[in-house]
Amino acid sequence: MRVFSYATFLVGLALILPAPQSRGGDFKLEDGFKLIFNGKNFDGWQTSKTKKKETLEGKTESHKGRFKIVDGGIIAFDAGNAYIETVASYAKDVHFKFDFRPGPKCNNDILFRGTKFDIVPGNKENKDVKEGEWYTFELVAKGDTLEHKINGKTARTSKAAAKASEFILRAEIGKMDVKNIRVKE
Repeated sequence: MRVFSYATFLVGLALILPAPQSRGGDFKLEDGFKLIFNGKNFDGWQTSKTKKKETLEGKTESHKGRFKIVDGGIIAFDAGNAYIETVASYAKDVHFKFDFRPGPKCNNDILFRGTKFDIVPGNKENKDVKEGEWYTFELVAKGDTLEHKINGKTARTSKAAAKASEFILRAEIGKMDVKNIRVKE
């Protein structure tokens, strides 16, 4: 009788408690946002910071596999200095969001309008970020002000050095998973 009662209790508990949410798992696009990474290939992206930009249309990896699409997301591997960017340039007020999970020794970057934001777990701007956990990153550009947020909390505010630019991901050191890259213009 006790086993049955305990099992009934667990089933009942599972029915009334909300399912845990994973930033890297189930995803619903917010109103006004559009995906700029489709999770299947690099359509709309190109190489960056190279002698000649190369389109990544239809490709699933770049820089000899240092950027690779796996399970609907981008994995950026230890690359030294490999960059990919959107083909589109953004000049007006804009709001980017994406989910990321830093791996061991992660030190990878987001570049936009001449500014760089380092994703390094535990550093000054990422003090609450831990390796292996999912987070939501936001970059909000209003005029020449850029606000960088992690899980809704402002990590840094800075002045843009350029009026317009592409959205750039840099694989520098370690591994980082990135999913659900979206923009609201």
